[in-house]
Amino acid sequence: MTFFDTEEKLSRAVQKFLRVNLHNAAPVCEDIPLLSNQEAWLNIALIKQYHENMSAQASRKLVFNWLKRLGLEGVADKRNLALGDKEKFFVMLLRSAMVQNAAILINRPFNMVPQLKNIDPILQVLKTIDDLYSSCHIYDYGWMEQKYGALCR
Repeated sequence: MTFFDTEEKLSRAVQKFLRVNLHNAAPVCEDIPLLSNQEAWLNIALIKQYHENMSAQASRKLVFNWLKRLGLEGVADKRNLALGDKEKFFVMLLRSAMVQNAAILINRPFNMVPQLKNIDPILQVLKTIDDLYSSCHIYDYGWMEQKYGALCR
């Protein structure tokens, strides 16, 4: 976790992260929403289809297995507007993890899932999918540190 005291510093850090991880950057942020006209599973599968030429059938099977692993199989056929904030966030996270050798950057997670009291649910999902990505970085503002609990001490 890295904390910033201004929007400008956070924005510069995000841009630097994207430059440094040019080929495997996998951001999870409000600026890269799910495609609203596609089901959740397809939002995730498109990464494998376009970047690895994986067939629709193979990518669908892969995504359904990962959704099941996370206990999210019930959201597979829902579109963006039918998802709750937490479901949407986890679909976005799984989509990012589909990038080969993913360097995930979660930018201000509590903006996307404001009802979360702390970072624990996100950390649990990251642990469940830790074999899908090479690294994960969380950027947030310093005044949000209390939501990160013992991780900041």
